[in-house]
Amino acid sequence: MNTLPRLQHAQLSSELFKKLADLNMAVVRRGHVDVGLLHLVDIRASQLNGCAFCLDMHSKQAKLHGERELRLYHLPVWRESPLFSPRERAALAWTEALTRLAPGGIPDALYAELREQFSETELSDLTYQVMLINAWNRAGVAFLTPPGSLDKPYGLDKAGLA
Repeated sequence: MNTLPRLQHAQLSSELFKKLADLNMAVVRRGHVDVGLLHLVDIRASQLNGCAFCLDMHSKQAKLHGERELRLYHLPVWRESPLFSPRERAALAWTEALTRLAPGGIPDALYAELREQFSETELSDLTYQVMLINAWNRAGVAFLTPPGSLDKPYGLDKAGLA
């Protein structure tokens, strides 16, 4: 197993990295979508994309923000789990649909389900979050960013999940 990244993309493209991070923080700061739900979205997309770094990071962030560990364990099987609200289920379905785009696009039924749970502004912000985590996942997978490598600087070592 490779424990070193292929390259240091955050340093090599620091201006671009910062702009992506700033956009990510803008979604959170807007506050239209609960940060706990944003963590679930980040974790689920990272699971689907196989991004070990982002999965590790966002699981620890979720725990630090009060997420129950059992819900983190149930996230891969959210459809069968009773632990998620209708709003969370809609967001997770949207995350999966946008992360793995089907040839026919997004079904109208899924969009209608989402509109029952989210305002237009919330849905727009949620969509940006899914776009952002997919961008981060692609960098993590492409450059093999080691899971846990930023725990100390980001304070994630305090999550107790090492």
